[in-house]
Amino acid sequence: MTTLPSGSPSPLPRFPANFLWGVSTSAHQIEGAASEDGRGLSSWDAFAAEPGRIKDGSNASVACDHYHRYPEDVALLKDLGVGAYRFSVSWSRVLPEGAGAVNKAGLDFYDRLVDALCEAGVRPVPTLFHWDTPLALEQAGGWLERDTAHRFAEYVDVVATRLGDRVGRWITLNEPAEITLLGHALGEHAPGKRLLFDAVPVAHHQLLAHGLAVQVLRERGSGSIGIANSHGPTWAASDSEEDRGAADFYDLLLNRLFADPLLLGKYPDGIAEMLPGPVEDDLRLISQPLDWYGVNYYQPTRVGAHDPSVSADFAGISIPAEMPFSVHRVEGFERTAFDWPVVPGALLELLVGFKERYGEKLPPVVITENGCSYEGIDDQARIRYLDGHLRALHDAMDEGVDVRGYFVWSLMDNWEWAEGYAQRFGLVHVDFDTLKRTPKASYAWLRDALRAQR
Repeated sequence: MTTLPSGSPSPLPRFPANFLWGVSTSAHQIEGAASEDGRGLSSWDAFAAEPGRIKDGSNASVACDHYHRYPEDVALLKDLGVGAYRFSVSWSRVLPEGAGAVNKAGLDFYDRLVDALCEAGVRPVPTLFHWDTPLALEQAGGWLERDTAHRFAEYVDVVATRLGDRVGRWITLNEPAEITLLGHALGEHAPGKRLLFDAVPVAHHQLLAHGLAVQVLRERGSGSIGIANSHGPTWAASDSEEDRGAADFYDLLLNRLFADPLLLGKYPDGIAEMLPGPVEDDLRLISQPLDWYGVNYYQPTRVGAHDPSVSADFAGISIPAEMPFSVHRVEGFERTAFDWPVVPGALLELLVGFKERYGEKLPPVVITENGCSYEGIDDQARIRYLDGHLRALHDAMDEGVDVRGYFVWSLMDNWEWAEGYAQRFGLVHVDFDTLKRTPKASYAWLRDALRAQR
């Protein structure tokens, strides 16, 4: 298992010359300008306005003010030396009601951003949905309704028509698992519903939206389409049959529920019966070939049989007593400021496991998110984290996993969803009072590492 190096990291192993290096952000977390230029409200605007939902009581109405400061941020990307920038398009900035009239000012912003990236020699990689459902659609049922998938396809057509002449690589959805599990099953994220297993249709409707979006993007001439799914190894709390069964079930929810339909064209046993609509027909859309498969990796999870004494809380998220498993603390590793275990070897385990599970059905892989929360500008712990995970990634490539790129989460400190401004994932420090950007030690380390790769 790859471990964190001690002291100053030695030079990274050599990655292929065409390996894609990038950083990631999302619109709601950095843009701000929440009520400017015709932007509509999103599910997260409404969620943050509910008392007690966000730990520090904040909202993202200003965030990093990227909407106004994007030229400064593009300059940081250019200086960093990355080949690509993964950002997201705010659906409600483009279509304020989620459907119908297009907001020209919103599209113009992304047009300017893409032009600036191209001029800086940084490839734009837009994510078309990163959790911020337009509020008008949410109030009409959101992802519980099949119609939302079709409205998403219409929105994708608007964006692709405007930006497709300069965008060569698209991401349809970011982490549908989190929208399903945290947003609709557990109520910890927007829209704050606590439906438990009745949230499963949300997974299907997002995957259907992905399939419809792929269809639209192909019609618009795109030759590079992927998705960004969150995945991580699931470790059984013990060798007992009960713990191993619980871990298998958790792995199904986190990993297979979202990967099997895309890569195998079928749901895990027992899931399809819980879903609405013509599932078999939908699966033909959902499983259209992808050019690459995006993996967001942060940590492994240790899972055992249901045990109320350990199920009460996991990473700040309440686990309901109705769930047939318990989540245990992963001990023996350095931990981030978010109290997540730092386990680079689990990334190797995940990727090799995916290769073994899906074989030739697994497209080339891109790590679309990997990062950590730490305080301070001299963030040596983040340097050790990135160094360790990149070495694990290289090990996976040595074991035959076809990995084509790696995106750090995130370019800059931002509004971290239900955590508010408390967690800092950025390579660049943001003073949220003055909005001043200050590159951290990890920014300089990555810049030097990329220069050495070249």
